[in-house]
Amino acid sequence: MDLEGHSILTDHPKDKGGLTKWGISQAVARENGFEGDMADLTMGTAMKIAEEKYWNAVKADELPPELRYCVFDAAFNSGVVPAVRWLQRSVLVKDDGIIGPKTIEAANKQDPYKTKAYMCAKRLVFIASLGNFDAFGKGWTRRIARVLEV
Repeated sequence: MDLEGHSILTDHPKDKGGLTKWGISQAVARENGFEGDMADLTMGTAMKIAEEKYWNAVKADELPPELRYCVFDAAFNSGVVPAVRWLQRSVLVKDDGIIGPKTIEAANKQDPYKTKAYMCAKRLVFIASLGNFDAFGKGWTRRIARVLEV
């Protein structure tokens, strides 16, 4: 998980997530049992939350190794359902936002590098359409570029 730049406690007015540390919003932290002050959220706790809420939710361990980080990062940044839909569109299965056996099977049969490129293209189109792209777009595009590099 790339935590570069996420250790800082932020509360940007254009960030729909609100108060955030390690890339984990206060709402997500609370949903996952963290009750403390967000300034006290440790990287270890953030990683546990990210693993459960995003990595496990997209069944990353069942995806080709080349796609795991790509799908996880999309889920972490934009939500599980959009990430799964981008994956499903990339591997040509019904895009219902639910990762099941058909999606896993199709992902394992496709060229993972082409799938990753297609997913990242879909993410870029999506983020460019967001109203807060002016505030966060540069960072988001760098993030997606790093996903392509991995």
